[in-house]
Amino acid sequence: MPDARLAAASTGLKEDELLAAVDLGSNSFHMIVARHTLGQLRVVDRLREQVRMGSGLTARGELTQEAMWRSLECLERMGQRLRTIPSNRVRAIATNTVRQLRNPQSFLIPGQTALGHRIEVVSGREEARLIYLGVAQGLPPRESRRLVIDIGGGSTEFIIGEGFEPLERESLQMGCIATTRRFFGTGRLSPKRWKEGLTEISAEFQQFAAVYRARGWKDAIGSSGTVKAIGGILKAMKLGRGEITPEGIARLRDSMLAFDDIDAIQLPDLSDERRSVIPGGLLVLEAAFNELGISRMQVAQTAMREGVLYDMQGRVGLRDPRDGSIDAMAKRYGVDTRQAGRVESTVLDLFDQVAADWRLGEDERHSLAWAARVHEIGQAIAHSQHHVHGAYVIEHSDIAGFSTQEQQFLAALVRAQRRNVPKTVLAGAGGRDPVTTLRCVMLLRLAVLLHRSHDPAGLPHIRARALERGLELEHPAAWLAQHPLSRADLVTEQGVLADIGLELQLA
Repeated sequence: MPDARLAAASTGLKEDELLAAVDLGSNSFHMIVARHTLGQLRVVDRLREQVRMGSGLTARGELTQEAMWRSLECLERMGQRLRTIPSNRVRAIATNTVRQLRNPQSFLIPGQTALGHRIEVVSGREEARLIYLGVAQGLPPRESRRLVIDIGGGSTEFIIGEGFEPLERESLQMGCIATTRRFFGTGRLSPKRWKEGLTEISAEFQQFAAVYRARGWKDAIGSSGTVKAIGGILKAMKLGRGEITPEGIARLRDSMLAFDDIDAIQLPDLSDERRSVIPGGLLVLEAAFNELGISRMQVAQTAMREGVLYDMQGRVGLRDPRDGSIDAMAKRYGVDTRQAGRVESTVLDLFDQVAADWRLGEDERHSLAWAARVHEIGQAIAHSQHHVHGAYVIEHSDIAGFSTQEQQFLAALVRAQRRNVPKTVLAGAGGRDPVTTLRCVMLLRLAVLLHRSHDPAGLPHIRARALERGLELEHPAAWLAQHPLSRADLVTEQGVLADIGLELQLA
């Protein structure tokens, strides 16, 4: 049976091939380029720019013009460095600020043009998975349980994991930019306001703190700019060798609150660019120490961008996390895996015959394989409208390894597998080109239709020829004569497809 995992293996990384990751954080944009050498990734270039995109997020869910221009200019500079790297070896990940935009495409379209590569938006929990992967790769191999906390500009991620596997993932809307604006928006500092902020932030931990404490961990590790900055300040204040403790946080807090205004803060090793957001970051960290009972925190040198690189390395080998997530979802909802396998085999066979003419690539092939494996998950809810139920589950679940756009595209394929094709699919789903989306929908619909009877005997070879606006299918005449239901379904499908501008010819 054709399998997307085998297709991925055939496109494995070559010696000395370059991979690149771009992390579009709420505070800073990071780019990292690494070379695949002797099975390892060796960093050859880095670029970091403080963009403060999160500071430009308005209450209406829009970016100010200044924040938009800062972001696009940075992406243009990064795009120049990435120009010679193939698109399938570059991943650009947008996080909290883009998640909160009322219309993410208002940033994604010009952003992708500036960068020259597609930008993926990930959920908070997917961001947490990538953070943990990056941090774990930068630490000595150890099977003991770890707590990782990453304080970003717009959100903070909390992960408990063992080895390279996350066990618990949470994301809260409390980054250094967001929290500073929330509690110190006027720029004024005071012990009273700090105490009020600590009380409010601490309350938000109640949704998961008990579960985390029950899980337990041996080592606590902090990652990204805020934690690195706090660790550096404490070291400069001779309050440790870079690690963070409750006593160090209390001393730093008191030193900070000795200043009445954020712009007046003067602390050893505190950079000018970090000064304006350090109060919110420290407030979140103090609350985390209090509510989770942390006694000591190490500072990691790696973060999400490294996690994205290692995730890419897995995607082009035999360890694509998305395969495991889809298989787990199929098992959870009791999917008939034999039927799903038959549909997957047929849809990939049709895909391989027309992909070149239709200019479909590896991403579309993977998506069709995954859609085939879970196209019946909605049956666990109800047979009636199961395609609608399945699409809802896919779009609104936490599926490890998938970006928001990938989940939207996968949900659209499952939703459009039968009956009417929604307007969202006609317009393109997950930021995909509408023509590409419709072509993938057509392939999946035909594969599902041809296996409607759940016949374990399978199908004879079906020849497919790409047309500009559809397909020509050629079945053995004897098979069609022996399967009148399939023939009637194909004739009905011709009419459904014609209504959305697609042509199905039966030879």
